[in-house]
Amino acid sequence: MKKNIHPEYNKIIAICSCGNKLNLFSTIKKNISLDVCSNCHPFYTGKQRTTDIGGRIEKFNKKFKHILTK
Repeated sequence: MKKNIHPEYNKIIAICSCGNKLNLFSTIKKNISLDVCSNCHPFYTGKQRTTDIGGRIEKFNKKFKHILTK
């Protein structure tokens, strides 16, 4: 690797809106704030809601039946 052409790698703290602090390494020189993290995101906490997929599929098939049957 060539010397003196790569950005400096700094240790920063990412602070989430829920209060969780993550220690990271980045080329950014200042701490950052996050809206969500793995502690509060619904996907990771198990509180994610699913939509009514069955109704959407039936609606799509009914709407495009004439195209799909060709």
